Amino acid sequence: MHVHGFNEKTKKMEKRIINPWKWQDERHYAQAVEVKAVQSTLYCAGQAAVHDDGTSSTDDMKTQLQLAIKNLERVISEAGYETKNIVRLNVYTTSHDEFLPHFDLFGEWIAKNGIQQASSFIEVKTLYETLKVELEATVVK
Repeated sequence: MHVHGFNEKTKKMEKRIINPWKWQDERHYAQAVEVKAVQSTLYCAGQAAVHDDGTSSTDDMKTQLQLAIKNLERVISEAGYETKNIVRLNVYTTSHDEFLPHFDLFGEWIAKNGIQQASSFIEVKTLYETLKVELEATVVK
């Protein structure tokens, strides 16, 4: 169990990570995240590899993952939140086989930002147009 953030005495956010096992650590997620004394919560729509002009990327999985991360960071930042305070992050992909070779890129982004989140990785039949990966986050402060 790890505690991040502030404590109840100061009425600031407190985050507790619940991991009954160790194996999920190398997969870059937590089994559960408890958050207390939250000031506000941001529910982000799934962010994918959509360019600023609204066109969907036709690039490979790695390039799409990088753009989806960039887009998620932008939404979080513009809302006045911090990426490190993502507490739930679901990953939807049209192909686990295409995504898994780039899992290190995803894991490095998680580690670099100090994110400790509950996650689900879900393979779906299709995403909008030519999209291959979508990131859906819940962020607190």
